[in-house]
Amino acid sequence: MTQQPLAGITVLDFSTLLPGPLASLMLAEAGATVIKIERPGGEDMRFFPPKAGPASALYAMLNRGKTCIELDLKDPAAREKVLDLVDPADVVLEQFRPGVMERLGLGPQELTKRNPRLVYCSITGFGQTGSRALDAGHDITYMALTGLLALSCGTAEAPVLPPAQIADIGGGSFPAVMNILLALIARERNGHGTVLDIAMCDAMFTLALFAQAKLTATGKAPGNGADLLTGASPRYRIYTAADGGLIAVGALEEKFWTALCDTLGLSQEERDDRRDPEASGRALAEAFAAHDTAYWAPRLAAADCCAAPLADLAEAFRDPHFRERGLFDFEVTTGDVALPATVVPIAPVFRGGRSAKAPI
Repeated sequence: MTQQPLAGITVLDFSTLLPGPLASLMLAEAGATVIKIERPGGEDMRFFPPKAGPASALYAMLNRGKTCIELDLKDPAAREKVLDLVDPADVVLEQFRPGVMERLGLGPQELTKRNPRLVYCSITGFGQTGSRALDAGHDITYMALTGLLALSCGTAEAPVLPPAQIADIGGGSFPAVMNILLALIARERNGHGTVLDIAMCDAMFTLALFAQAKLTATGKAPGNGADLLTGASPRYRIYTAADGGLIAVGALEEKFWTALCDTLGLSQEERDDRRDPEASGRALAEAFAAHDTAYWAPRLAAADCCAAPLADLAEAFRDPHFRERGLFDFEVTTGDVALPATVVPIAPVFRGGRSAKAPI
């Protein structure tokens, strides 16, 4: 195997829970040495259920291949240990509210003065500046305040939560990794580190790109479930089969729409969704409701029309395609227990050993 691209890079990770640990996990998977600094007794994710062996399964998955050191950062002696680690480090990653690291004597100004080549990355909900900078928040808060959640949140009677931590991962982990790598490239050119301010809220506007285009062009933001990809079109919806199974349809292009309508046996009038989108939607709903999911699955696959039944996570883990892709070939061990490692968007050619330990 060729040398991993981040071999020789050392990351000091002060983050907890999800956004920062997932970011440093991706760096570790690409070869970085990640030293995780936790408070005495360990961070909160260690106690998040369910357990696998001696540790939380999620903690083990997020911290595969890292080294953990427990330090009380309010203790001057512990601070000196941190400073000894900072001097040869390449990256510091932290996830405290603005001002916390400065009060500990570990803020970016002090650490980059000691180590001018240091890439110092802070992940927060709202960023280091702005009137909300010190406000508390979680994933749902960031989506709510940026308008993203309002684009598709169900009804007032049955509001729907997103199925993933979109702000934590899409606004925190991924931008942190991207900008850390950019900063390391820049350092190779100019010899200087960078201070990075990653706000989970900021990228929510990127994820609302389609809605933003409509807002800027028309002066009006799309309503809840009222845009092309949030339910306004019968070509992009979830339908129910006779057995209660759900079928996701994404037949946006005409060739896929035609193939889907042919498979469902829709009339020319029913498939003309420009004339009456809701009539076409009702026709699709009635057609899908006539047969079970098992009837539709092979027919939709044969039609190659961007429509498929919803798989639950256990079914997806058994899917031969994902197995063939090697997504679940990596594992993390915690005590005597081996778990599938977190699936990360790092090319396999850049990843290291297929088995690695989690700190206990």
